[in-house]
Order: sequence, then structure tokens, then C-alpha cells
Amino acid sequence: MGNADYVYPSTNDHQCAHRVAIPPPQPFFKSFSNSLKETFFPDDPLRQFKNKTPSLKFMLGLQYFLPILEWAPRYSLQFLKADLISGITIASLAIPQGISYAKLANLPPILGLYSSFIPPLVYAMMGSSRDLAVGTVAVASLLTASMLGQEVNATENPTLYLHLAFTATFFAGLLQASLGLLRLGFIVDFLSHATIVGFMAGAATVVCLQQLKGILGLDHFTHSTDIISVLRSVFTQTHQWRWESGVLGVVFLFFLLITKYLGKGRPKFFWISAMAPLASVILGSLLVYLTHAEKHGVQVIGNLKKGLNPPSFGDFVFTSPYMATAVKTGMITGIIALAEGIAVGRSFAMFKHYHIDGNKEMVAIGTMNIVGSCFSCYLATGPFSRSAVNFNAGCKTAMSNVIMAIAVMLTLLFLTPLFYYTPLVVLSAIIIAAMLGLIDYEAAIHLWKVDKFDFVVCMGAYIGVVFASVEVGLVIAVAISVLRLLLFVARPRTFVLGNIPNSTIYRNVEQFPNTNNVPGILILEIDAPIYFANSSYLRERISRWIDEEEDKLKSTGETSLQYVILDFSAVGNIDTSGISMLEEVKKTTDRRGLKLVLSNPGAEVMKKLNKSKFLENIGQEWIYLTVGEAVESCNYKLHTCKPDSTKEETQPWNNV
Repeated sequence: MGNADYVYPSTNDHQCAHRVAIPPPQPFFKSFSNSLKETFFPDDPLRQFKNKTPSLKFMLGLQYFLPILEWAPRYSLQFLKADLISGITIASLAIPQGISYAKLANLPPILGLYSSFIPPLVYAMMGSSRDLAVGTVAVASLLTASMLGQEVNATENPTLYLHLAFTATFFAGLLQASLGLLRLGFIVDFLSHATIVGFMAGAATVVCLQQLKGILGLDHFTHSTDIISVLRSVFTQTHQWRWESGVLGVVFLFFLLITKYLGKGRPKFFWISAMAPLASVILGSLLVYLTHAEKHGVQVIGNLKKGLNPPSFGDFVFTSPYMATAVKTGMITGIIALAEGIAVGRSFAMFKHYHIDGNKEMVAIGTMNIVGSCFSCYLATGPFSRSAVNFNAGCKTAMSNVIMAIAVMLTLLFLTPLFYYTPLVVLSAIIIAAMLGLIDYEAAIHLWKVDKFDFVVCMGAYIGVVFASVEVGLVIAVAISVLRLLLFVARPRTFVLGNIPNSTIYRNVEQFPNTNNVPGILILEIDAPIYFANSSYLRERISRWIDEEEDKLKSTGETSLQYVILDFSAVGNIDTSGISMLEEVKKTTDRRGLKLVLSNPGAEVMKKLNKSKFLENIGQEWIYLTVGEAVESCNYKLHTCKPDSTKEETQPWNNV
């Protein structure tokens, strides 16, 4: 950066600079209501009700909460054909996965089928995503087992454990629906992309390690989820490993991974990987039945209760000390499930160029879990693997969830005895094959290349989950993310601006090294709102910039510093602490013989500066619409007015 080529802009009238307007005052109630609207209703959901008749408003209101009323009248036979294929396809995946994930949650396997029947029906009526396939998920199942298992042993007290699972699902649904109704969906945004990548990968690693129990045919296994405890449990029981179970598990895992590879990136062959889990269950059951492998150490599911979901609303546990555990489990699993479901729904909506309302999705997912908890279901959401199969199968509407639910219903009514000989090792292989897809190492590498801090967040979540527990990993990831958010607020970036040659444009000198500095003028850009959290830092940082600029000018013998221009283009708001900081900066620049100039303050900033009398203090003539106008005016005064001979010798900022 230099000043050799800097050309002073010429003008005939330096009083023609545009003045920065002060916005007209607004009544407090109107200003407050506008702030609330921007915070909670940025999408303006009531816009569609404007200028409509009462009957039409009523119908639009019903369609808002029940989107099925919007698309059902336009439903066609062509859509039914596509949804029928999709529904049957995802049912073939949902049935084995549901049984597997229920076992992962230490719940009766039949609950996995119950949870793939009622919740999809509710979501089909209330959900706005066409592609989300509803059902149980591995991470929520693992969290349920981990958190409830700390309070109640599922083996010693299965009834209480089951009732706590229903209660936790009820509270999870209540939280999810409340977040949507109260328009508080932005809370879920605290789970950043990096957090979710690391958390999901860690949880997938833990889930895979947990399946070593089924693969090796072990009867006793640790209830801890950390890698040290799991490996200790595995290798201290080497004398109990069953080679029959291990061989069967490796064979079926290899089969599932091969079919997954064949279907990956080949939309025409998606059905191969989609049907593979059900095919594994059928083949495994036949193999066990024909060879009587259950008598040789291969564990099987056993009896599955026949019939539809029994009611469970009388089983909720609202007594101490178990209620606190259920609430805690419900809140954490509910947030994780909500983040996954909305992220998956938005991803597929982007591919098909339609929009889903995040708050409506929260209400839909929450309602389906509340209803599900009353009918023997545990936590459900929209898993990525099942939704991807639904998408690739060509689904058109949420009717594919209804088709899947009907297929599961028929299974519950007539086919559950067929699962008696299904080996647990096949369920473990299905879970491992599904979980390996959640370890997204490519995303982690991308985070390292793009943003090292995001990579730290990702690895913090992963290491916390794998070496401590799922809850600890989640807390670590959220804590690091919040810390970064606080750093963004408390340590905003400030830049020195220079003039791009042959223009009146001023940009960051680090980004544009060819810019020229303006003799006698220091231009600083503040790249964030000014609040109590960063006002002290900004005061000290501005001080340092001025000291560095004066030292540089003194060493080069150039024109001494006369003006400090603060570019407020990125300062969207300011509080009283920020105004106090500006007053201190103004006093200190005055003591040092410098003139403080502001450029392009926004409406909210101008309104507060005016009410605080700071505009009178600095003078309206020292506030400009653009940096270019501010520099032009300062240059004019610098070269036409006699320099102030009383300017004090440069001294450290904090000296009085």
C-alpha cells in the first residue's frame, strides 16, 4: 500500500455532500412490535391471510396446520403410482431398521415397528416435506439407551425402563411442538453444521462399537458408550466369542456394504441397497431356521407380539426421581432429532425446488411424537438413509409415508411370527452398514480446508462422544460453538481502508494490496454491531490503530495524522455502552488534536446517536454518507485550512 499515486478528488463545492438523515421517530409500541415480528415472524406467515374472506381464512388456517388439505384435492393417479412404489420400498427398509434400532435403544423390538406405523400417519397430515420418510433413528436410540440406562437398568426393570422411554418421547414431542408454535426454531441453529458432522460421526462410531456385542454373540456387555469401556468389555470376554455368530455377521455386513456401493451414485439401482436389509433379514431367518443355528450360539429375536399399537398414555411416569431423567432425555433427544429431521427435509426440498417451513416442521414432528408416545412408540424423526431411498424411489407427496405405514400395519397384523428366527447378528450388521454412512470424513476434510475453527468444533464433538459419552460430546460441541459466537460478538474485526486507484472506492488494504493510503487520514471499518460485549475491545483496538498509524507516519516523515474516519457501514446497531465508547474515543482524539469523522451510520445507529446527544457533540457536519465524501471533505479542509499549531505531541492513548 502506498500514497504515491493517490489523486485528490477535485470539486467546486464541498458543501454539497449528502447529509445522513435521522429517521423520523416511531411510537414505542410500533417499534417494539416490528422488532418482535422480525425476530419471530421473519417469513410473515400471516401474509397469505390478507384481504381474504373469513371462510377462506379458515380454510387457509386449516391448510397451514394440515398441509394434506392443500395437496390432497390435487392428488392424481400418477402421483399414487409413484408414492406406492416409494412407500413399499421404504417399508422394506423401515421394518428391519425399526427392529434393529429398538434393540439399540434397549427396547422390545416390536416398538421399532410401532414407531414406523403411527408417527408416519401423523406426519403425512401435518408435515410440509414431500420427501421425508419418518421412523426411528440410530442416534436418538443410542441417546435413549445411554441416558435412561444411567437411571434404570433395562434388563433388571424392563417395565419401568419402557415407561420412561414413552415419557421421554412425550416430553421430546412437547418441546419440539412448543418450539414451532412459539417460533423459537432458531434455537436449533445453535447446532452448527460442524457440530452435527462431528456429533453424528462420533455417535455412529459408538453405535458400530456397540454392535460388537451382537456380532460376537456376547451375553454380557458394558452399559457405557465410550470406546475404552466397549473395547475392554470386548477383549476381556474373548473366551465367550462365538465364531458362528462372527462369521454370519461378517458375511451379511459384506453383503450390505456391496449392495450399498452398487446403489451409491446410481439412481437406477437405488432399490438394490434399499431392499438389501430386508433381504438380509429373510436370508438370515431362513439360514437359522434350516440349520437350527439358534442351538449353536446364534441369538435370535424370538417372539414378536402380534397386533397393532396398544395405548400407552397411562404408562407415563410423572413421579420423582424418574421424571427428571425423562425430561432431560426428552429434551436432548428431541433437539437432536429435530435438527436431523429439518436438515434432511430442507436438503431434499432444495433438490426439488420447493420450500418447507421450519416452524411447521417442528410442530408436525412434535405432534407425531406426542401422539406416538400415547400409542407405544418411542422417538421418531426423518432419518437421512430412509429419506434418501424415498427421494430416489421417486416419491411425489407425503402419501409415501401412508403407504409405508400401511405396509408396517399389515406386518404387525399378520407377519410378526416370521421374525422369530431373525438372528440378532443380522440386525447388528444392518446397523453398522447404516452407521458407516454417517461418518462423513470428506466433510471433516472440507472443514479443515475452509475453516480451522469449525474443524475444531467438529473434532471436539467427535472426541467427546467417542471417549466420554454422547451427552458430553454434545455439550462440548455446543460449548465450543457458543464460544465462537461470543468471540464473533466480543472481538469484531476492524480494518484499515485504502483508496482503489482511479476511483472513490475504499476497501480493506489486506484484501486489496494495491490500494493507496490517504495522507493525514486514517480510515477504519468496524465490521459488527457495537454492544456492551465489544465496546471496550473496540476502544482499545481503535487506539492501537491510531498509535500504529502515527508511528508509521513518524518513521517515514509523511504528513502527520489529522483525521480518523470510522466507517459504520457494517454497524447495524449500537447500545448505550457503544455510545459511551464513541464519546470516549471523541474525547481522546480531541486531546490528541485529531478530528473524529463518521461515515454511513445506519438508521438505528443515527436514531440512538441523536437521542444520546452524541450528534450535537461531534457535529452533524462530521457525519457523511460515504467514505468517499468523508475523505473528500477532510482532504479539502486539510489542504485549504491552516493546520492546528496547538496539536499536542503524540502520546500514548491512555495518558491524560
